[in-house]
Amino acid sequence: MKTTIFIILILLFFHNGYAQNPGDISRFNKELTQVTQDTSKVRVLINLSLSYRFSNFDSSALFAQKALALSRSIDFKSGEMNALDRLGNIAIQLGDIPKGLNYSLQALRIAEDNNLLNDAALILNTLGICYRGLENYPEAIKYFRKQIIVSEGSNEAGVAYGYSALANVYQKKGQLDSATFNANKAKQLFQEIDVIEPSLNSTFGRIEFDKGNYQSALKFFNNSLQESEAIKDFNRKSSTLTDMAKVYQTLNKRDSSILYAKEGLKAAEQMGISNNIYKAAKFLSLLYEDKDNEKALAYLKMATAINDSIFSRKNILATADIANAEQERLREIEAAKLSYQNKLKQYGFLAGLGFLTIVAFLLYRNNRRKHNDNIKLQSQKEKIESTLGKLKSTQAQLIQSEKMASLGELTAGIAHEIQNPLNFVNNFSEVSAELVEEVEEERAKSREARDETLVSEILGDIKQNLEKINHHGKRADAIVKGMLEHSRTGSGEKELTDINSLASEYLNLAYQSFKSKNKDVEISLITELDPTIPKIELVRPDIGKVLLNILNNAFYACTSTSISTDTSKFDVRNSKFDIPLNHPTIGITTKNLGDSIQISISDNGPGIPSSIKSKIFQPFFTTKPTGQGTGLGLSLSYDIVKSHGGELKVETKEGEGSEFIIQLPKQVLI
Repeated sequence: MKTTIFIILILLFFHNGYAQNPGDISRFNKELTQVTQDTSKVRVLINLSLSYRFSNFDSSALFAQKALALSRSIDFKSGEMNALDRLGNIAIQLGDIPKGLNYSLQALRIAEDNNLLNDAALILNTLGICYRGLENYPEAIKYFRKQIIVSEGSNEAGVAYGYSALANVYQKKGQLDSATFNANKAKQLFQEIDVIEPSLNSTFGRIEFDKGNYQSALKFFNNSLQESEAIKDFNRKSSTLTDMAKVYQTLNKRDSSILYAKEGLKAAEQMGISNNIYKAAKFLSLLYEDKDNEKALAYLKMATAINDSIFSRKNILATADIANAEQERLREIEAAKLSYQNKLKQYGFLAGLGFLTIVAFLLYRNNRRKHNDNIKLQSQKEKIESTLGKLKSTQAQLIQSEKMASLGELTAGIAHEIQNPLNFVNNFSEVSAELVEEVEEERAKSREARDETLVSEILGDIKQNLEKINHHGKRADAIVKGMLEHSRTGSGEKELTDINSLASEYLNLAYQSFKSKNKDVEISLITELDPTIPKIELVRPDIGKVLLNILNNAFYACTSTSISTDTSKFDVRNSKFDIPLNHPTIGITTKNLGDSIQISISDNGPGIPSSIKSKIFQPFFTTKPTGQGTGLGLSLSYDIVKSHGGELKVETKEGEGSEFIIQLPKQVLI
């Protein structure tokens, strides 16, 4: 059985996470001789493997193999999964990508088959690193994003490392804005959980290098180097030293460049990290190309040997076979799901056919009875007509009762909404009156006995009370104005209006209003306006008010709560926009539907719970905190759209955002 302590230890030993205290190796070895339960032994063996991950790959692999063997002998799936992930990570760093990919995919299958995906962030990170090394960036991004999704809410370190890895991939792709966004997100999360991560400083350094900010890049690389040396992370140290050598080469400091490149090669050779050896040797070959042909050739041979080892035809074919086998497995799973669904449909069809047969039989028998009862029914005709008259009368009474109930609901809502600010006004007025009496009493004293400090404090309290009275007075005024707007049946003359121009105008108006109150909040806007839409006849200010109400709600939704990770409704992959994950986004689109025009406003906020979806167009219903909304905006918008012969509806899914859809009929066309 998994324990909380084991999960915490796994998080602390994430691939490039905290430094392992040298004393921990001795402690874990001692624990290994003391624990009696096999599952506890597996956990200690994995911790020992993690302890050697920076200093000795052989020892790290040895303990991972022992953990794997013991886990399989006792059928401990969680331990088997983590042991396979450790072996996969080691193999990848040593340049054996097929073996690393094979181990990691085995670990992922165990996680999927045993419902352990919440603990699979390490595996997904390893798979992302593997595909990143193969320069298959789409697959790498897929696994890093999945790592973030499975880690959210339970594994803050997993989320932070996911963003850090995404930043590294985007930097390699040359998408520096996306790289910077994800790197800053990772930095914020690492600070919150108090983790020092050398690879993040390296990523910032590469971003600055790509931008041409060489001194800034060196500063980040120096920070990464110091952090790597502190935790004896030779992998990160060797990579960072080679990066620094490239900066010095760009600055025409050849001697410094050679020095750092050699140090990078030395650190890589110390741990046998094939990929880093290849990069350092190849760079040294270039540095000596025009100065020392013998050394250039020696380093080139070293790089070529490593490259042939990692990217040999055998390895490439093996990697392709493993990847193809995984794709085939996923296709088989999908086919099995489809087959199961088809069987369910067949069973449903047969059940429906049987049900229809029974219904047909019952209808036949019932028709025969009805035929025999026709004479009786004829004699009861007058009674039925009398009953029908009574039903019509009752129906009219029910309609009137419903109208009265609606009126009572509205009246209760008005009383409740206005009573709150009035209570505040009354209470603060009474308190202010008492404070004025205290001031008068103090003023009545002699100058020597009078406490001017107390008088000033009381006057300050009175000023604050008056500000609160003014605030709640304006609140009541806003409610009354909203009620008056809600009660209006018409507002001006209709005019021919360009819908695209109207949508753009009010999107800009809402955005400017939002930015004036939230200067530090960054939000993305997406517009897709159909150029084939003709002008239509409508009351421009009223439809503008509808757009403004919905847009204001959208801005509030996607900036005051958690942001959805699903940006598929904005179709960002197939458009010119590159919206980073979890970025507040508002979209407005228009479509020509033939006999009508559609305006859609989307946001990637938290969505609307199904329990309140049916209430959002009711007067005075609001999900905003007290004092921030009257609950009349959407109700008023609904009435305005209806008065134009149109329809206002909402499509939403909790946790994935909302989309408000306005459909207006074409009335007068140009």
